[in-house]
Amino acid sequence: MKHKVTIRDLAKAAGVSVTTVSQILNGKGQRFSQATQQRVLELRDQMNYVPDFNARNLIMRSSKTIGVLVPNIGNPFFSTFIRGVQEAARQAEFMPLIFSANHEEKLERYYLGRLIERAVDGLIIASSSITTDTIEQLLKPNDIPYLLFDQNEANGGDRLLIDDYQGGYLAAEHLAGLGHQHVVSIMPENMTDNLNHRLRGLIDGLRKHHVDFNEQTDVIYGELTKHGGYSCTKGVLEEHPTAVFAANDEMAIGLYRGLAENGVSVPDDISVVGFDDIDLAEYVTPKLTTIQQPIREISEQATKMLFNRIQNPDTAIQTSYFGVKLVVRDSTKQA
Repeated sequence: MKHKVTIRDLAKAAGVSVTTVSQILNGKGQRFSQATQQRVLELRDQMNYVPDFNARNLIMRSSKTIGVLVPNIGNPFFSTFIRGVQEAARQAEFMPLIFSANHEEKLERYYLGRLIERAVDGLIIASSSITTDTIEQLLKPNDIPYLLFDQNEANGGDRLLIDDYQGGYLAAEHLAGLGHQHVVSIMPENMTDNLNHRLRGLIDGLRKHHVDFNEQTDVIYGELTKHGGYSCTKGVLEEHPTAVFAANDEMAIGLYRGLAENGVSVPDDISVVGFDDIDLAEYVTPKLTTIQQPIREISEQATKMLFNRIQNPDTAIQTSYFGVKLVVRDSTKQA
């Protein structure tokens, strides 16, 4: 079987030392003649030479990789988020390693531990369920640069924050403005800080417009997925609301199916508002009214902030703040 071309093979073919080849390939070969530099680079391409990853790490003291931890890679929101991270990482010649832990604390700790073992240069943690203990026990002792997204609790690290409260408030103002007097919300049972802010914004917005909201009966619980939204159908119908605010678009889309199966029309019988503005929101019927997060901008900014931390470890704590906006489509109407 043909062996992998090594730097020694390349040096022998070029008739120069291994050190000369290494310096030229790493952009530090200016002291060598143009002919020598060109010969090494041409032979690299002809021989299909690929640097040894581990050896390069030792020399450069960098793995040129970042870890990205998301709660649910199947959620279109995080799929779009990952695409933005990949694009920004590629431009910086970094390799992102993506992991999904489905809000399972043990699995999150496992993945973070494996990433630290592999000496990643930094971490983007897009999970609101990561605990302070995990950060204190795993990340800080190993001096790993990290950025938190969807994590509202202060942990002393760089953070990217979304105005979840304003999102809930905008949904409430929209529904109250349409005359809805009975609004319910579908949420996951173990709500994280950001989801609590969404719900609190909804409640405060409704009450400002004199719309009652009973926190004991007007919150119906299900998983933060399409299936979770679907499973909330029975609870929603039992409350006889005129409108529903979903924790995210996936839950809203799942609820669509459940309502349709029960002969309930959106928005003629019940208006529905989601949160995120995933790409599917424009392709379901009716098109989903939702609270839009600027997903690509968020992911690109997260990656840039992490790279800045990697390159400037002593820089002051970085915090970026993103607003949200209401996108009105076809799933809401006058009560």
